[in-house]
Amino acid sequence: MQNLSLFTYFIPKDRLLVAKCLRTFTPFRCLYAAIVILIGITVVGVTKDKSEKVALDTIVKDFTLKDADGASHALYQLSEEKPATVVLFLATQCPAIDYTERIVALVKTYSEKPEKKVQFIGINSNKQETIEEIAEYNKKHGFEFPVLKDPENKIADYFGARRTPEVFLLDAERVLRYAGAIDNSPKEPTKHYLKDALDLVIAGKDIPEKSKKTRAVGCTIKRVRKKDVDRTP
Repeated sequence: MQNLSLFTYFIPKDRLLVAKCLRTFTPFRCLYAAIVILIGITVVGVTKDKSEKVALDTIVKDFTLKDADGASHALYQLSEEKPATVVLFLATQCPAIDYTERIVALVKTYSEKPEKKVQFIGINSNKQETIEEIAEYNKKHGFEFPVLKDPENKIADYFGARRTPEVFLLDAERVLRYAGAIDNSPKEPTKHYLKDALDLVIAGKDIPEKSKKTRAVGCTIKRVRKKDVDRTP
């Protein structure tokens, strides 16, 4: 029972933890107990952060962000009565990986039939890209879907998005069904991951397990600096 009492000296509600410990035990035993407690706190913190990331085959939580005009948009409202929703993490400053024409073509393809109309939602999480730049970029490339600003990368962190472009496909129940790249090559793709997944979801079919996640290739999302956030992909 004496070992158990060691931990009571480090419970946050006590204001004189160190002094009490040193009066009662040797400095070495105090240091040992402190290390054990700190390890426990670290593990709990990391577990909590990871639990806030959405996983494949689970429901995506609702969130609200603003577009370049300052209007607020909620995921659940935008995706209401849609057979599928595509969340795209985009950037205005990624010239090496230009998917704008393919994105516009995809939006057009899945908006021609009302009963199969897919909701596309763009999200810009780059800390250095301004609202004005986003508005200009959207107009230049003819994006006919909301592009929202994620100023503190909270939504990027929640999805685990690392690059632009990177996509996350939700079904009608807002369950995350696919995550990763649009296709397999920025130049001449031979595999169209997002389109194949979209067709399956719209048809009410399952996506093969090996096809649910691919590796997105592009510019890294430039995040704001945060403390105690696990950045493991």
